[in-house]
Amino acid sequence: MSYAPRPQLLRRARPAVLVTAAALLGATTLAPARAAEPVPPKTPVAIGSGGAVSSVDPDATAAGLKVLRQGGNAVDAAVATAAALGVTEPYSAGIGGGGYFVYYDARSKRVSTIDGRETAPATMPHDAFIDPKTGKPYPFTPELVTSGVSVGTPGTAATWAAALESWGTRSLKQALQPAIGIASKGFVVDQTFHDQTNDNKVRFAAFTPTAKLYLPGGDAPSVGTRFKNPDLANTYKLLGDKGTSAFYRGPLAHEIAQSAQHPPKAPDTTLPVPPGYLTEADLKAYDVIHQKPTKVGYRGLDVYGMAPSSSGGSTVGEALNILEKQRLSSMPRDKALHYYLDASALAFADRGAYVGDPAYVDVPLKTLLSDKFAATRACLIKPDKALPTPTAAGSLKGKGCPTATPKTFEDNGKSTTHLTATDRWGNVVSYTLTIEQTGGSGIVVPGRGFLLNNELTDFSTEWKADDPNRIEGGKRPRSSMSPTIVLRHGKPFLAVGSPGGSTIITTVLQTLVNRVDLGMTLPEAIAAPRASHRNNATVTAEPEFITAYDSTLKPYGYTLVKSGDEFTSAAEIGAVAALEFLPHGRVLAAAEPVRRGGGAAGVVNPR
Repeated sequence: MSYAPRPQLLRRARPAVLVTAAALLGATTLAPARAAEPVPPKTPVAIGSGGAVSSVDPDATAAGLKVLRQGGNAVDAAVATAAALGVTEPYSAGIGGGGYFVYYDARSKRVSTIDGRETAPATMPHDAFIDPKTGKPYPFTPELVTSGVSVGTPGTAATWAAALESWGTRSLKQALQPAIGIASKGFVVDQTFHDQTNDNKVRFAAFTPTAKLYLPGGDAPSVGTRFKNPDLANTYKLLGDKGTSAFYRGPLAHEIAQSAQHPPKAPDTTLPVPPGYLTEADLKAYDVIHQKPTKVGYRGLDVYGMAPSSSGGSTVGEALNILEKQRLSSMPRDKALHYYLDASALAFADRGAYVGDPAYVDVPLKTLLSDKFAATRACLIKPDKALPTPTAAGSLKGKGCPTATPKTFEDNGKSTTHLTATDRWGNVVSYTLTIEQTGGSGIVVPGRGFLLNNELTDFSTEWKADDPNRIEGGKRPRSSMSPTIVLRHGKPFLAVGSPGGSTIITTVLQTLVNRVDLGMTLPEAIAAPRASHRNNATVTAEPEFITAYDSTLKPYGYTLVKSGDEFTSAAEIGAVAALEFLPHGRVLAAAEPVRRGGGAAGVVNPR
């Protein structure tokens, strides 16, 4: 059996100077006012040279492009874009969460990664998700979603510092400047921000600082008004001036821990809000991990992704290895989709059985990504009949018969965000970051302007000794985030990623299949309707996918069910941000044309 190598730690610099909490608590949330400045355009496709950025938000994309135009590189631009997303997409990402950073260095032609995933508090017990009053697991919603017990040690601030220290040309203070400007001056509320606030109104009203910030006057900010977050601007200034030690030590660390242990509940809330276990010691001990990416070959391409604790690289990679046994490009569309769906189901079965945090469980990563193992899985797919699901995991001994117990998957946190960036020198970043559910735990740290994650809900609810994703103190919960970089002949070809909880994996996989196998352009591959097979009895699909393919896939034995849940008013799967590298130094930046209100792609020199 082959195991993933133990990752090496990359430690932050920790300046000793701190700012007192009192200096920041005087900041007040300003009521939204009518927009007086033009809004950056939401252009889903851009082609040009000199660098490019793609994200879900026009202000964030503009922030990254500004850094590129000022001479910064792709890493500088990625951190600036991510920080801006923490302002304009605060329900999806921010310094209260974590993520995974994939980087291609043009000079060395190497791909590197940073694991900035949140960690469980050291004292978190195995039965943390069991209600002591009933002896049964807390319901996922509202108890686990809206709670302190779901809050893990955030890794985003440390990720930004580590990326800039390793590959950037700007300081953290410089990279944060565009986001500070957006938080101070405000951004124009769009329909998506308004709807997401309304979808979480009961949860946000449960916490006094959250209601104060995001429900001014008791309601969601109106579309077209300007929303300001001076508390977050001051928090970013603190990080820029004092470094990430001001986040992981001192007054702010104390306030983060207190907010998780003693959530600032509104006196009239009826939500139970279980308290959490996060301590100042957990924050002080946090480190990101620098580790090797996953890598598989596919149709002459090299596909790089995130190794565990993310399951993105292993699951996307295994599914591609399974699919490479078939010539999808020559098949009718329904048959190609059949193979895509069953390859996803098989890879998810193996994900559930074998993938977890490699610091706590032995992950057979080399085997999962081997062509030999893929062959034992691919032979199970029948050309005219869907696999019975849930199907069992594959044998690691090379046998073609399933052996492990079938596992199905909850469709938890969807509201992640993703960005891609490149610069004039050819460096590339694919970065996915999150606070888990839309609005995370719902807890805004008082006076600091950011939401805490509810990332620990990615652990299995009940503790079982044979479960690689069981709760352990200090452990990173298994993630589905799949930031991906694809090389062709050693040079960048694609960079892609998406939000969407466990559907991230299938969204990235389907986008790659659409682009590489099915003859679509990158914008077409992103816009195409999606379906996600995660080894459940049914296949989650967007309404457009059901309309187009239900009649042709039903004879195979698939049951398509509409996507969507109680946390969002939209029935969407994913929100891709991607880059494609064209001849003569040009880049095509592409984002969603419709999903999440449409994304924003931009280039430094349009052509």
